Amino acid sequence: MARKTYDAIIVGARVAGAATALLLARAGARVLIVDRDPAIGDTLSTHALMRPAVGLLERWGLLDDLVAAGTPWVRQARFHYGSDRITVPVKRIDRAEGLLAPRRRLLDPTILAAAVAAGAELALGTTVEGCLRAGNRIVGAVLRRPDGERCALQADLVVGADGRMSRIAEMVGARPLILSPERTATLYGYVPNIPNEGYRWFFGQVASAGVIPTNDGLHCIFAACRPADYSAHFADPRKGMAAILRGFDPDLAQRVLQAPSGHLRRFLGAPGHMRKRAGEGWALVGDAACFKDPATAHGITDALLDADALSRSLLRDGTPDRYGCERHEQSRPLFEVTQKIASFDWDFDALRTLHDRLNACMKSEQRALLDPEPALRLRRDAGAGPPRLSPKPHAASPHPAGMAATPASHPIGHALPEAPRPL
Repeated sequence: MARKTYDAIIVGARVAGAATALLLARAGARVLIVDRDPAIGDTLSTHALMRPAVGLLERWGLLDDLVAAGTPWVRQARFHYGSDRITVPVKRIDRAEGLLAPRRRLLDPTILAAAVAAGAELALGTTVEGCLRAGNRIVGAVLRRPDGERCALQADLVVGADGRMSRIAEMVGARPLILSPERTATLYGYVPNIPNEGYRWFFGQVASAGVIPTNDGLHCIFAACRPADYSAHFADPRKGMAAILRGFDPDLAQRVLQAPSGHLRRFLGAPGHMRKRAGEGWALVGDAACFKDPATAHGITDALLDADALSRSLLRDGTPDRYGCERHEQSRPLFEVTQKIASFDWDFDALRTLHDRLNACMKSEQRALLDPEPALRLRRDAGAGPPRLSPKPHAASPHPAGMAATPASHPIGHALPEAPRPL
């Protein structure tokens, strides 16, 4: 770390954190990105980007790098409801010929490298041991470097981009606003020699599957069911995945069985949450703010939307308040649709209705991006000291605040429920 004071310390160097760092650094903010992992490579993912994500990556100048690395264009999406099939073409918009699903070992480092090129500092292999607090305000973080040395750094904002089990959320007292027990258990793998026919989604009464073209001539294939049914479906994981696909596409099932032996990974699911997104001196982005089931493959898109909305709120207003309110309200309908789809508590007519609602949510997200505000930059007035992402000075000398920190109060709290609301 080159300094002791930053405009923002961002905890988590994957999509949500790297994109937030990129936008703030390009606006002139002094940003430090921290991640406990020593390197940022692949991770469990469906990889699918929806239209808003592709639009943002194009706007940020990163789309060409992903395409040049061999990420295939997705020009249609096909939905199978039992024996019925619906194909939806993906329209070209500007330079984006369709949608993309880049491997995470490509997407995450691409965004992170752009953030570093914009001036953000990067500290990998570094953990956060606590937050610094002045009264109710978070004013920095206590870090442990790879060599074991501890250091306390001040910042106007600490951003938790550290996933669904976010330690930053716990440290700052970010309460859950909505909780959902619904979840699927999912098996993931990569299969070669499959024609690129776009995103393919298969839905049966007790199981579902997806086929997503990604890099290196591979498709990411996943199959999902209720957690209680996982053992029955996947006693033999590869045969179980093929059995689910066989009812929709026998050729695809055969390709899964004939694929070179590779590691299949499982995710047994986790409850969904929407946490309070922002408070005095802190904000959450990505799964730290809102985790929903992978059933709608919208996690990466949400992470990029969070980064865009948070950076604009900070650069326009000096606080994350507007981000906290607006993104909560924008994200909630899609969260609720996703969790309902994950429940398997539907018939095919009801599922089509849910997909119509999902499509309306994504169109609303896209419309919000069509007329972007002018590029914003952090103002640094001569002789006025370092600029702040917060309009208020720190009220007192900071002291460490760890896992038992008292939740920070913040004006956005009055507009949101005080207790978790189950779906």
